[in-house]
Amino acid sequence: MAQNDKKQIPLRLSDSLYREIAAWAEDDFRSINGQIEYLLTEAVRKRKKAK
Repeated sequence: MAQNDKKQIPLRLSDSLYREIAAWAEDDFRSINGQIEYLLTEAVRKRKKAK
């Protein structure tokens, strides 16, 4: 898989979590999808660093 290939996955979020992520994304000038990807990337990076 090339670096720019992206997988699509269905994701269910509660209304309240969606609103929180949407507000955070707006603050960071990202799309909601971009914000979720950023948060997951940071979580993986921190997990790898902790090992």
